[in-house]
Amino acid sequence: MAGRGARGPDPGESGADESGSPKTRPTPARGVPRRADPGWRAADPASGVATTPGRARTTIEQVAAAAGVSRSTVSRVANGSTAVSPQALRAVEDAIARLGYVPNRAARSLAMRQTHAVALIVPEDTARFFGDPYFGAVVAGISERISRSDYLLNLLVASDDPGGRVTGFVRNGGVDGAIILSHHTSDRFVDRIAEAVPVVFGGRPSTAREADWIVDVDNVAGARAATEHLIRTGRRRIATITGPQSMAAAIDRLTGFRGALAAAGLAPWAELPGDYAEADGARAAQTLLARAGSGSALPDAIFAASDLMARGALRTLRAAGVRVPEDVAIVGFDDSPVALSTDPTLTTIRQPMQEQGRMLAEVLLDLLAGAEPPRRTILGTELVVRQSA
Repeated sequence: MAGRGARGPDPGESGADESGSPKTRPTPARGVPRRADPGWRAADPASGVATTPGRARTTIEQVAAAAGVSRSTVSRVANGSTAVSPQALRAVEDAIARLGYVPNRAARSLAMRQTHAVALIVPEDTARFFGDPYFGAVVAGISERISRSDYLLNLLVASDDPGGRVTGFVRNGGVDGAIILSHHTSDRFVDRIAEAVPVVFGGRPSTAREADWIVDVDNVAGARAATEHLIRTGRRRIATITGPQSMAAAIDRLTGFRGALAAAGLAPWAELPGDYAEADGARAAQTLLARAGSGSALPDAIFAASDLMARGALRTLRAAGVRVPEDVAIVGFDDSPVALSTDPTLTTIRQPMQEQGRMLAEVLLDLLAGAEPPRRTILGTELVVRQSA
């Protein structure tokens, strides 16, 4: 997954074949000018177009004029972006074929100081990153879209960026753009990254700015739907296990939970802190069991802000003899494979994780191609009813 852009050809030893890829050619005999080599092709750094001596080169502007579109539209097509109408796509592809336009990525990288690499930056520890199915699904979506472009994807997992290594790598030209996923209010280093390269945020930053590009899910609506489902099934003592309140997504889910209860004239039975991990759900359930042992009633329902926390709570309650859903109904959030691993299977909120990843990559690629994608993309959620509630 990690990688850097290809180094440009040495003009004395390599050229480009008809696809624009570098190819090695034999060194001419001593005393013979290199331009006399009949297969020699120069790469014009100004345009990134490979040319043959004596033949007029085709520029991106000529392709745009022939297709009747803008220069940025030709660039988007060349970079594999889907943010192009079918008519414009056909016109550009026809013009490219007719004019013989061949983008030379290596020459363009040298001329414009581009790496043709992008970074996915995740400010989390590695245990969380590799242990939460959410990240795997989002990365799969990002990787799928990037693989259809000319860019390579670097994965940088760094909690708080100790020593500033990630920040330095990006600011020193390591990548052309970045996606930042799962950031907290304490992750101030992301601001320095956003100052250096185009950045798209996966999830609303806690201190979002109008100029930010964001791809998020409707966390408020998802949490509201989960809580309303519990209310419709007759539950009245409804608790929640929250995500970390240093993250906008967790704040939004708590807001949706509280809003649904208030609309029904109910108050939260309990709000227990968590960090999306299974152990947090188990710990919260133990707290509720301890309170019940001291004379307080158990809640009759729990909304957990992640499937992992829901599984932790469900297993802990069942181990203590509590029936799910008869005594306590449980709803999670994600609809990850975790939801099918529990007994009973987990009712949850489905968020489109792979689609979020694809959209994050799409917006970044559009920015790098000179397009103007929407600054806010909000994806919907869906209640999935199974056995736990």
